[in-house]
Amino acid sequence: MERKVGTISRGVRCPIIREGDNLADIVVNSVLDAASSEGFELRDKDVISLTESIVARAQGNYAPISAIASDVKAKLGGETIGIIFPILSRNRFSICLKGMAMGAKKVVLMLSYPSDEVGNELVSLDKLDEAGINPYSDVLTLEKYRELFGENKHQFTGVDYVEYYGELIREAGAEVEIIFANNPKVILDYTKNVIHCDIHTRARTQRILKANGAERVFGMDEILNASVDGSGFNEKYGLLGSNKSTEESVKLFPRECFGLVEEIQKSILEKTGKHVEVMVYGDGAFKDPQGKIWELADPVVSPAFTEGLRGTPNEVKLKYLADNDFKDLSGEALKEAISKRIKEKDDNLVGNMVSQGTTPRQLTDLIGSLCDLTSGSGDKGTPVVLVQGYFDNYTN
Repeated sequence: MERKVGTISRGVRCPIIREGDNLADIVVNSVLDAASSEGFELRDKDVISLTESIVARAQGNYAPISAIASDVKAKLGGETIGIIFPILSRNRFSICLKGMAMGAKKVVLMLSYPSDEVGNELVSLDKLDEAGINPYSDVLTLEKYRELFGENKHQFTGVDYVEYYGELIREAGAEVEIIFANNPKVILDYTKNVIHCDIHTRARTQRILKANGAERVFGMDEILNASVDGSGFNEKYGLLGSNKSTEESVKLFPRECFGLVEEIQKSILEKTGKHVEVMVYGDGAFKDPQGKIWELADPVVSPAFTEGLRGTPNEVKLKYLADNDFKDLSGEALKEAISKRIKEKDDNLVGNMVSQGTTPRQLTDLIGSLCDLTSGSGDKGTPVVLVQGYFDNYTN
């Protein structure tokens, strides 16, 4: 009988993960228990995805803010430092900022405007237009910002991040000066020792700073990229991808975990005879149309995945074929013609009109976004997601 269902995404409940747990066994057993409980079977090319959070928890990849402070002081000298382009987030950045400020005597905090890198708004574009401010060139002091725009609270969190971040720095024992600018070179008028906190533009920012006289410049990926006094760390991403754990510690992005996804893949094959793909995922790569917030605050969607998830989709657009190549067909004849074209499609459809409108993104970004939406970030208790039928097409 012809299958009538395409892609299915299932959140899978798991025990609460603690440091040292055998995560591969827990994930495999949870998926198999879910299959038994809900009456479905695993298939070849199913995708088992697990959140980066439970991987980092099992690894015990945590660090106290005192370790951040020690690393910042050792790398930037412990005097006046610039901290530029942070995202506005209590969960993602506030605890990192606290640790950084503890490693300095004064912090010049430079905020991008009208919004941060991922779309959290400080002030609306309409207000900038009304005030005659050009965000590409104008540098605002805190006093000028308040004079022009007053207090601006985040539409979802209700937090005035300008005040919140300033107070965090003072509570950490450092003096603070806040400015607003979008050109990284501006910070060099205040200090030559800089931590740039942007995520996806970090390579460009560092290049500009170094080319214009910065003496000591580090990205967040270079803070806690090695253990400090036994702390957790991440060799590749440092503090990027970290989350607040407690008021005095962060949970870092998981360390190397390709071995984990391969172990889960191997275990499923041994237990079921099915060859599944496995990936670790963090934030999905999508944008909220109301708040204009781009979700991807992690450095990548997937830090580890099995080989079958490498690459991009290679798909033809059904409606293009129906409206163009086979516009004179209908019913069973149309179905047979389209099915035949799918089966005969080239291995690489880049540039071919028949693929226009399909999504030429990395498979891991697409599937990771689906999984992030499925698992949510709250109390669903499903840190593992099973995706079935993703690689099917109209002919399956």
